Amino acid sequence: MMYEQRINRSHTFLGKTFHWFFIILYAYGIFKQIDDISQLEDKGLLVFEVAFASVFLLIVILRYSYMRRFGTFIGAHEPVPMAHKFLARSIHVSMYACLVLLPLSGLVIAGLFSLGIVEGQMQNIALLVHEFSADFSYLLIVLHIMAALWSRIKGDGVWASMVPVFKEGGPSTNETVVRLSRMERHVFERAGEILSLTKE
Repeated sequence: MMYEQRINRSHTFLGKTFHWFFIILYAYGIFKQIDDISQLEDKGLLVFEVAFASVFLLIVILRYSYMRRFGTFIGAHEPVPMAHKFLARSIHVSMYACLVLLPLSGLVIAGLFSLGIVEGQMQNIALLVHEFSADFSYLLIVLHIMAALWSRIKGDGVWASMVPVFKEGGPSTNETVVRLSRMERHVFERAGEILSLTKE
């Protein structure tokens, strides 16, 4: 069975700051998003959108550059199957890709608009990428939240490494949770074995 190295600690203060500050920034970006590209005719709004997208992009890059050095399951009480680690990391990387494409495509939209290109193939492609990255990021973030909640229910220590409230006192002793957790581990162990065989 393939496991990641056991890590039993918490995220750093800077890591937690990046995580929670970015959630606020992302939520604000959703709240203030424009409804129609024609709104960019307001020069003040256009400048603000460019500035916000630039700051958003910079923070995403800084956060990824810092967080990528840490394991995916910091705080886990037990070794985590490599297949589970691979899935979680794939979701994280996909999330970061969406969060980079989101401001980048927004900057392209604003740039084209400032050049007088309001319609056409280039603008349509930029809008399509922007909408796709936004929608896909919603899906990935929902999956991330569900995984975090499941971690809290299991009491595996991962929740407590990042979230300052509702910390678990240890692994859950609930029979249903324990049974589901064992099933989950078995599935990832088997997936890891299958993946290792395909590489041989």
